[in-house]
Amino acid sequence: MLKVFCAPSRYTQGPRATGQLGLEMRRLGLEGPAFIVAGRSAIRLLSQTWADTFAEADMRHVVFVFAGECTAAEIRRGGQAARDAAARVIIGAGGGKVLDTARAIASDLSLPVVNCPTIASSDAPCSALSVVYTEAGAFEEYRIYGRNPDLVLVDTAVIAQSPVRPLVAGMGDALATWFEAKVCADGGVTNMRGGASTRSALALAELCYKTLLVDAVAAMEALQHQEPNDALERLVEANTLLSGLGFESSGLAAAHAIHNGLTTAPGTHSHMHGEKVAFGLLAQLMLESQPSPVVGEVLAFSRSVGLPTTFEDVGVANPSQEILETIAVRATAPGETIHNEPMPVTPKLVVEAMRAADAAGAAFRGSSHVATATKANTHAHVP
Repeated sequence: MLKVFCAPSRYTQGPRATGQLGLEMRRLGLEGPAFIVAGRSAIRLLSQTWADTFAEADMRHVVFVFAGECTAAEIRRGGQAARDAAARVIIGAGGGKVLDTARAIASDLSLPVVNCPTIASSDAPCSALSVVYTEAGAFEEYRIYGRNPDLVLVDTAVIAQSPVRPLVAGMGDALATWFEAKVCADGGVTNMRGGASTRSALALAELCYKTLLVDAVAAMEALQHQEPNDALERLVEANTLLSGLGFESSGLAAAHAIHNGLTTAPGTHSHMHGEKVAFGLLAQLMLESQPSPVVGEVLAFSRSVGLPTTFEDVGVANPSQEILETIAVRATAPGETIHNEPMPVTPKLVVEAMRAADAAGAAFRGSSHVATATKANTHAHVP
């Protein structure tokens, strides 16, 4: 099997980076009209900056207001609007679902795509795939594209003004990257691009994990002051770039499959992608019978930043056996990434793993462990 490593053509990050968007696009040979798929918060924060930067680059732009969910219908609606605007480049500005929608529109129209995340809530910006949901909010499919974004531009001054919760959710998504990547590399399974993992991808996934343990708490403090600091810069890079390259060029496993299963439970719909992935990771560690120091480190980190560690934390307090079986059946559907695990995985095993994760999370919460000890942990345990 050939090894395949993929990445965006350019990654640009820093305070007030949006002011350079038009010039960065020009440097890459991208031309207007630019069609911006944007959430309402992004429009409120960046409309004037877009006007200035595109005027400087002599590029016309049109803003399309994202409806709130990455669905097949929303992708079609955006695609038609982009055609009507005679767009020559698609830009996504907002959270992960906005960017997923922008990538899908660009793929359908065979246009270049630029991703401008305004929150660091997932590793979606750098990837060549979209997670598509049903109108009810349940996971429907992954759409995988032939190329990664032409430009990912991350304005950390904007992210510093965002709520803390999306940043923490991004940590949950990134927290799983190393564990899932290692499963895939050890098992020789294909990554999201149909090839084997490279040592580079694994090294980035490991650095992602270590960065979370060192910089998470200080990065959260930056948002409380609404000013970027060095910890936020490193943490945003981990959530966005390191996690994105690590997962796509190595692969996914049980944590993301269990996330997909959790989306079948309506109570989870108010919880963010990374929050559900974080609980999925705990279940993955139980499924794999990982050593207690590994589980303890993940639990301590999760508690220190406020990531879910129990069923209640993801909106399914005291779930019935029927609900758990529904989640588990979806998590083990044919083609799901849980089948990258080194053992045959059945719905029964997933239910047991989720129950064990919930019990471990509840026990840790009630124990004398000091979760914030991870703040001072500068030597991450890597299994």
